[in-house]
Amino acid sequence: MEKPLHISGAVSVLPSYVQIPGLGLLPANAYVVKSTAPVLIDTGLPADTDEFMNALRSVIDPRDLRWIWLTHIDQDHVGSLRRLLDEAPRAKVVTNFLGLGKLGLVGPPPLERVHLLNPGQSIDAGDRTLFAVAPPTYDAPETMGVYDGKSHMFFSSDCFGAILNQPAEDAAAIAPDALREGQTLWTTIDSPWLRHTSDTWLAGALDDLRRMQPRAVLSSHLPPAFGMTETFADALVAARNAAPFIGPDQPAFEEALASLAAA
Repeated sequence: MEKPLHISGAVSVLPSYVQIPGLGLLPANAYVVKSTAPVLIDTGLPADTDEFMNALRSVIDPRDLRWIWLTHIDQDHVGSLRRLLDEAPRAKVVTNFLGLGKLGLVGPPPLERVHLLNPGQSIDAGDRTLFAVAPPTYDAPETMGVYDGKSHMFFSSDCFGAILNQPAEDAAAIAPDALREGQTLWTTIDSPWLRHTSDTWLAGALDDLRRMQPRAVLSSHLPPAFGMTETFADALVAARNAAPFIGPDQPAFEEALASLAAA
């Protein structure tokens, strides 16, 4: 894991990265909203659990958390959930009915600690309201992003992520061509269905994004991005029109293994 970063106002990021052999680095972020009823958005990678908990404690005492919002139930978003249920005894887990069902496959949280939402609904985080939003792209049907009505930040889950060549603290610091290439690659991997959508559907999804007027887009898989909504909208259009991602086959895999062994 990387060092936690204060973004703006009450929001901090707990950043990590996953090395994807042959492709690059995928950011893997969780976020803390230090509202008067504090919220943790996602819970990091399973392999990072000890480091993740230490990073979280450096930002907030887990006992102060009131909400643990799971944008979806993939392992890179729920990695420290079991530890958090013990260390954050007053926090409720925010998900939806499908998300709860998927949690049941690995051991559900106590049902009295679950709060079910659907897109368009919200929770009270004390000094702000957090709204459940279906992001334009996703890889899991239970995905719910988060719109913070006070800070006007949109936590977009997997949407707008990118595979990078090196770590970065701010999306604006990434060269525009590298950012576009990384976002296109990630979107074709994570949301391959996007290429089958219509112009009308995508335009509507992007209009929904614009109507939120987010001050920042905080993806699970990209450094924080301020004032880049139109850049990201263009990136989804580019990804929709890109060639589909096709991974290496067995001969290529064996060649890569041989190269690693030689090295």
